[in-house]
Amino acid sequence: MFFTTLVILTFVASIDAKPLFNVNNNSIGSLGPLTFKRDGTFQISIFEDLHFGENAWDQWGPQQDINSVKVINEILEAESPGLVVLNGDLITGENGFLENSTVYIDQIVGPLVDRGLTWASTYGNHDYDFNISGSAILAREKRWSNSRTTQMVPNEEAGTSNYYLPVYDSGCSDNSCAPELILWFFDSRGGFRYQQKDESNKRVGQPDWVDFSVVNWFIQTNNELVGKYGKITPSLAFVHIPTYASYILQKEGVDPHAEPGINDDNPLAPQAQGWCSDGRNDGTCDYGGQDIPFMQAISAVPGLMALFSGHDHGNTWCYKWDRLLPNMTVAPLNDVNLCFGQHSGYGGYGNWERGARQVLATKSKLANFEVDTWIRLESGNVVGSVSLNSTYGRDLYPATNNSKTHCPTCHYDS
Repeated sequence: MFFTTLVILTFVASIDAKPLFNVNNNSIGSLGPLTFKRDGTFQISIFEDLHFGENAWDQWGPQQDINSVKVINEILEAESPGLVVLNGDLITGENGFLENSTVYIDQIVGPLVDRGLTWASTYGNHDYDFNISGSAILAREKRWSNSRTTQMVPNEEAGTSNYYLPVYDSGCSDNSCAPELILWFFDSRGGFRYQQKDESNKRVGQPDWVDFSVVNWFIQTNNELVGKYGKITPSLAFVHIPTYASYILQKEGVDPHAEPGINDDNPLAPQAQGWCSDGRNDGTCDYGGQDIPFMQAISAVPGLMALFSGHDHGNTWCYKWDRLLPNMTVAPLNDVNLCFGQHSGYGGYGNWERGARQVLATKSKLANFEVDTWIRLESGNVVGSVSLNSTYGRDLYPATNNSKTHCPTCHYDS
């Protein structure tokens, strides 16, 4: 097993240190700040792996996109989120053309715009390819005033969708108040580099982990926020590709009652899979350890309750990472729940029933760093309803029924 050098994390901000990043750099234009409802709740709907734009030249490709729009509409009819998160693989980039690879964004966000909803995105490995890039998707998103997606780490190697969003009390009319909740968004990259080919005329691969520069930004920005507001603020995080810790937790065994959800993608595909510790990606290594700094950060930043991922379409469970795991060097300083969503789009592999994970934050439960979560399926059914609290992992819940979608017009690549 190959591992990179461990990073020493420091969470006490120096008063004399000049900030490298501006903690007030969270301008959202005319949208206004995200706020809790007057009843003290804030709900998030997470759509994973929509995979729009597959095989537009075949009948089944556009039909999949029509079905995916239907899923979004069905979920939003049943739920009332204050924010929609599009958590990676919005588009199947390898099927896109340079001239129109990002136009699918308009189709994705149509149901949100119709309802006056606001959204924030992370980008996944299929959002990066020869004819598409995170920056191009972001530019398309910004045509819509409802988008809160932004780029706070202006480093080309860092990917695009690295930023945070504060959520304020309902009585706060501007960002002069201390936030009640912070949402972190990370770009796990992957896929291929935009408009680049090697000497063999093949696409050039891109690293598939959260870059070290983003980890530094996360740690320092969190320190600055703690210093600015004088408290630890509860937070949630979103990234498309799961960490290696999820891979090891899965090997430890997913209990269908303690960690309800489907577990069909076993083993799952974590960040840095197939890379070597020296940066080679030639098929000679299983895992390079490049996500170790990111794992150290998410498990050490106080107040981070959960990290939500997609990528593995056949996994929908949450698992509390609260101990040093076999074959790992990172021991979490704070418990953090590592969660998968539900495959939301009809594009991409697998025929598990489509749906979207919901997260409900209430001010009363946030006082104990707890949130509730469940999955709303396209059928209208709710599965996997759990409370991510101090006893999660010991509490018992009903097992999740592994329902499948029947779609004769769809192409299943499984």
